[in-house]
Amino acid sequence: MESSQTSGSDALDSPGARLRQARVAAGHETALAAAAAHGWSPNTYKSNENGNAPFSYRRAKEYGAAFNVSPEWLYAGTVRAEQATGFAPEMAPVIGRVGANPDGVVLLRSGQAGQEFTPIPPGGTAKAVALRVVGHSMRGLADDGALIYFEDQRTRPTADMLGQVVVLETDTDEVLVKRLRRGSRAGLYDLESLVGPDRKDVRLRWAAHITAIIPPFQARRIIRSEPA
Repeated sequence: MESSQTSGSDALDSPGARLRQARVAAGHETALAAAAAHGWSPNTYKSNENGNAPFSYRRAKEYGAAFNVSPEWLYAGTVRAEQATGFAPEMAPVIGRVGANPDGVVLLRSGQAGQEFTPIPPGGTAKAVALRVVGHSMRGLADDGALIYFEDQRTRPTADMLGQVVVLETDTDEVLVKRLRRGSRAGLYDLESLVGPDRKDVRLRWAAHITAIIPPFQARRIIRSEPA
């Protein structure tokens, strides 16, 4: 049986190859056997493993938990597989940019090339993610180059979020950073911008508290970039 630990170059050269190594080391002889054991779509899993369909960091967390390896190692080869015993992720992905315009729009990443990771902040969990601030429209909250962390749990807004700056998704597929206010009736919210125009009576899919903000100087020191 192949070992789940890396050797020589410290990481296999593709996410699919690392996934296959982790699967074999976990005792699953075939991709179909692993999919059946964990309730995954066989076609999706096989495509992830053979490289035909790159998998997301969220999926890497699921695979890492199942095979007892680090999701960072599976996704980008950044952590040795043997450091993941007990599945305790220590890094959060930088999933997008915010602040390039005054509307608070989050530009989410697509694909794996050039992925960035940053340490999970105190009190954070395996669901922690970060946004990198670009430009000056977040001034007063976070300066250009800062990191904004939140827990990617995709839950409905709660009463303690009212009056707070949060990360949210509207029912029109926009992810934004806005101050949340009560709307004109139940289920609707007003979104207050730091700089740009406000929005009234918006329906939301989810909202998340900001859990940490790291200033630009420190952010530059802790972000780990992977080559594109």
